[in-house]
Amino acid sequence: MLEIMVALAVFATLSAALLSASQFVLQQSARVENRLFAAWLADNQLSELQLGLAPLTLGQRSQTSRFAQRDWRLSQRIVRESKTSLYRVELSVSLGDSEQPVHSLTHWIKARHD
Repeated sequence: MLEIMVALAVFATLSAALLSASQFVLQQSARVENRLFAAWLADNQLSELQLGLAPLTLGQRSQTSRFAQRDWRLSQRIVRESKTSLYRVELSVSLGDSEQPVHSLTHWIKARHD
């Protein structure tokens, strides 16, 4: 009887440790997934700016979009670099109404002469 109780105690301890580890893995997976989707959104916006599909307007603007069954807020800041023909583009992507960016990037785009 004592051996069965010891075996059950060991099993319960191992089960609790396994549950804790699996919860940690699930949380990390969700964070990685959010960062991946945010990076895709930022890269897509940058590609649209480079191809001329989105306006290369100086200043700061923010837009919301729905992607991967989540609401995202993409903020961009475009500044003309002095004495060059380059624009500095700063993009940050956050989830929903959160102020904390999930992904940020800075890139330079050559000015278009249309």
